[in-house]
Amino acid sequence: MAESTAAPTSDFIRQRIDSDNQTGRFGGRVHTRFPPEPNGFLHIGHAKSVVLNFSIAADYDGMCNLRFDDTNPTKEESRYVESIIEDIRWLGFDWQDRLFFASSYFDQLHDYAVQLIQAGKAYVDSLSEQEIREYRGTAIDRQSPVETVPGKDSPFRNRGVRENLDLFRRMKEGEFAEGEHVLRARIDMAHPNLNMRDPVMYRIIRKPHHRTGDKWCIYPMYDFTHGLCDSIEGITHSLCTLEFENHRPLYDWYLDELAVYHPQQIEFARLNLTYTVLSKRRLLELVQKGLVSGWDDPRMPTIRGMRRRGYTAAAIRDFCQRIGVAKADSRVDIALLEHCVRNDLNKHSPRVMGVLNPLKVVIDNYPEGQVEYLSAINNPEDPAAGTREIPFSREIYIERDDFREDPPRKFFRLAPGREVRLRYAYMVTCTGVVKDQQGQVTELHCRYDPLTRGGNAPDGRRVRGTLHWVSAPHACDAELRLFDRLFSSENPDKAGKGASWLDNLNPDSLQVLRTCKVEPGLRGRPAGYRCQFERIGYFCVDPDSTRQRPVFNRTVALRDTWARISRRR
Repeated sequence: MAESTAAPTSDFIRQRIDSDNQTGRFGGRVHTRFPPEPNGFLHIGHAKSVVLNFSIAADYDGMCNLRFDDTNPTKEESRYVESIIEDIRWLGFDWQDRLFFASSYFDQLHDYAVQLIQAGKAYVDSLSEQEIREYRGTAIDRQSPVETVPGKDSPFRNRGVRENLDLFRRMKEGEFAEGEHVLRARIDMAHPNLNMRDPVMYRIIRKPHHRTGDKWCIYPMYDFTHGLCDSIEGITHSLCTLEFENHRPLYDWYLDELAVYHPQQIEFARLNLTYTVLSKRRLLELVQKGLVSGWDDPRMPTIRGMRRRGYTAAAIRDFCQRIGVAKADSRVDIALLEHCVRNDLNKHSPRVMGVLNPLKVVIDNYPEGQVEYLSAINNPEDPAAGTREIPFSREIYIERDDFREDPPRKFFRLAPGREVRLRYAYMVTCTGVVKDQQGQVTELHCRYDPLTRGGNAPDGRRVRGTLHWVSAPHACDAELRLFDRLFSSENPDKAGKGASWLDNLNPDSLQVLRTCKVEPGLRGRPAGYRCQFERIGYFCVDPDSTRQRPVFNRTVALRDTWARISRRR
């Protein structure tokens, strides 16, 4: 299990646990669980819950289960189970031997349902889904925001115990079609909480289950399953997102009516992130409509998308600890996530040089055919990272944006007649500019000072500009994918009148550069290799890479002082 880092992130939850421990509730135990439904891929919102549940357990020397609430065979697949397991392990957490499935409890859940029928607390209803919805009433009357519109009893609500047991048995044995019958709890059709108005407990679904195959054709509803699985596993504190707050009375009702061990449900606000959507339905729409390349598209907020982009597990854990756990919904600035990523990568990523938009420079007074190897620091934040040798020759590439023929004020990079420092190499002065017929600069000519090897002049003269570069004969061709936020609106879910949330998509969220030049040492790096391109940003090798032509995803950019100055001009 990854080490927990920051206790203050969930104060109100810890206060509740501390209170339970002081009163001796649960015998001083703390046992949490992360209960995903295996119907999709985990995203950053799920990561918040993963970190919370596992960290709370670690801080109290307790345990945390991984349990798949797999009660809907129409949407759940084994591939989602496998991907969720992989993502949680990648995040740094381990459930050891505490991997569970709700489907493992189907027999026991069925017995609980029979027990409620026998107690007169559940009945088989033969209304259609639409009729059940109509009979339920509404929570708030549109004409009077104070009063509720109560539901009305189903004509099948007063079936006797014997008839209900027989019908439920026949449902289980497959005698009926989907939608013909459901099993409902008998609670209160006038209850102000809609969830308590005779909720459905079981429905008929004639689809094979990813674990139990065709053994069952009736499946328990989530609300019936969730609390009872918590009870079976001995969970002490069932941490749920805020939308389950109105479901807590039902959670408690099932446990109390069955007189079984009773965990405590505690709700916290789910994660809302600026410039991001976290709805599974909307993420699925992005994939199905081809608006992204897949669930692992580096612009997606899925764990696999962020991992492909180059985010680290440590950065995601740090982010989840920093945002804390609140009782009310709020929206977190995505800049905080980017800060956490940048902060972690800064400490651990080796520095390299790469040129995104190459401009050739010929150093006229450097000997033709000569190559020398210069020592470069791998990571100034980590002296143990050591150094590497990089080739230097007569022809090099620099960034096209690092040259101005007519430089504006405060532009300290290369210009005609100006001297700059080449990182780890020499000071050079621009002596000539070559242009094509359209007037575009195609090549620069410079002279170098051989006494400035390493970038320092023996006479003490100073230059203000330092440029990164790569040796032209040795450079490795590379493709760089520059990712920006997927949405241009801070709150993509909100669309103007007559507009769609998809109208908030950022048309410039991906820029592909195919003529980049990078250090030769980056050739053949494996997928997932992270580095900082000096003065540009942090990058990660993409799985699309080949040995001869690597593909890099920009994880996050560096702060660029000149870019801010340019925007103000």
